[in-house]
Amino acid sequence: MRPAGSRPVRRRGNAGCGSVDGMTSGTGTDVLRYTAFSSDPAGGNPAGVVLDASGLDEPRMLALAAEVGYSETAFVTEADPARRRFTLRYFSPLAEVDFCGHATVATAVALAERIGPGELVFDTPAGEIPVLTAAGGEGALQATLTSVPTRSRPAADAELDAALAALGWERGELDPALPPHVAFGGVHHLVLAAAARDRLADLAYDFEALADVMRRHGWTTVHLVWREAPDRFHARDPFPVGGVVEDPATGAAAAAFGGYLRELGLVAEPARVVVRQGEDMGRPSELLVGVDPGDPRVRVTGRAVALATPPVTGPRAV
Repeated sequence: MRPAGSRPVRRRGNAGCGSVDGMTSGTGTDVLRYTAFSSDPAGGNPAGVVLDASGLDEPRMLALAAEVGYSETAFVTEADPARRRFTLRYFSPLAEVDFCGHATVATAVALAERIGPGELVFDTPAGEIPVLTAAGGEGALQATLTSVPTRSRPAADAELDAALAALGWERGELDPALPPHVAFGGVHHLVLAAAARDRLADLAYDFEALADVMRRHGWTTVHLVWREAPDRFHARDPFPVGGVVEDPATGAAAAAFGGYLRELGLVAEPARVVVRQGEDMGRPSELLVGVDPGDPRVRVTGRAVALATPPVTGPRAV
């Protein structure tokens, strides 16, 4: 079974990829490793980045993502450096995913290091994602992605009950001011707000049961949050459908969550919200969420840095 928000692997013809300084092409595939939503290599969410995947078919991309073992690896399958436009695909260790925020930030920073900061456009399975890269301080570049239009709906009782049972949570432990919703910002996420920080910190869920619920309802992650202040939240994101217990930073969920906050009138526009994630698993991350009047999209900003581990050399292109 494939992850929610993902597509089964299908074979198709390979598209050509333009030359970008620093890309590897031809006989091998270099997988770069970046951590996104942190300027500290010990924090953030690691992602694999392949800057030239023009010679790879879908099974090879999936195999590389499984070898890397991160929640997602991003693949640039087509590149137009002159126009700063790139086609991007994402794979978890189990399947292709329509959109991944932290891998988008990681790829944008990797490209900015090679062709210079500025505006980029990524064509993804979820739609067009503009990204602005710039110096972010502390020696790290930052990237601001703009999501596809967001939307949100109340969670149905049956799907909520199934998710809570798999998590081991009770309805009485939820914050009534932040009602359960299914939010979309490129992929779907169930949003559940804990009434207490301790509830969020104590995460020991049934991996297979939650994965089954998520597959049935088409959710990519479950976005668990606790509100510290009107503009500051803490989050955790189980990702069993991708073969990963938990994401340390989830840009796609942050985008969906920004849309959720706007739709429910929980923030005054223009709004800037800080989401802290990864703290309970030892990889602290910070995501800055921007919501502007009259724009159904959401902006998510974060830093990214290269990891010191050597690149993985994948299967030879043919």
